[in-house]
Amino acid sequence: MLRTILILAMVVAGCGTPEPDSQSRVAANPSLSEQTSSAALPTRPAQSGDHKPEALSATGWGPLRIGMTVRDITASVGADSDPKAVGGPDPEQCDQFHPVRTPSGLLVMVENGRLTRISLTGSAAVKTDRGIGIGEAKARIVDAYGEAARETPHKYEPAPAAYLTVWQSGGAGENYVDDPKARGIVYELGGDNRVEAIHAGGPSIQYVEGCA
Repeated sequence: MLRTILILAMVVAGCGTPEPDSQSRVAANPSLSEQTSSAALPTRPAQSGDHKPEALSATGWGPLRIGMTVRDITASVGADSDPKAVGGPDPEQCDQFHPVRTPSGLLVMVENGRLTRISLTGSAAVKTDRGIGIGEAKARIVDAYGEAARETPHKYEPAPAAYLTVWQSGGAGENYVDDPKARGIVYELGGDNRVEAIHAGGPSIQYVEGCA
């Protein structure tokens, strides 16, 4: 009889207090609850559209500002990617080139040591601050600017090729703007009524052939 009692006592002692379930463990340890919640949350993948590229405006693009010096240009986006190329008939007075650290198709124009124009050409993927880029239809420009976009005939191609000029400051109502403080954008349209080139900056946006 005594042996039977001892055996029963050992069995009870071996069972002990029941192991708490998972909810009881979380209640006893709040930090465990936080860890569990965090682990359950899905991680947001990086989206390619989270970063928007710099847009071209009448006053500049990215670190480039109309009016800055050649030294500032070089410090910001690098030197001429092709120094052997001729950017103008008199480079000391007017030069046009592609800085090494700028997107493909972007050209800067420097006159008398100052940045006066930024152009988008060829396969440039950069767009203006109105979301207009190379290949865009004329209707898109008209919708974006309305009557502020002034149309003039193209110098070398027959209509519908044309220039659509929008002055942000200093150029309203003038046939030719020569105020160095004026700022605007010119959209050059081809015979298919689509944008072939874009020029932004001062009065030099009116040049139709490089530095002239």
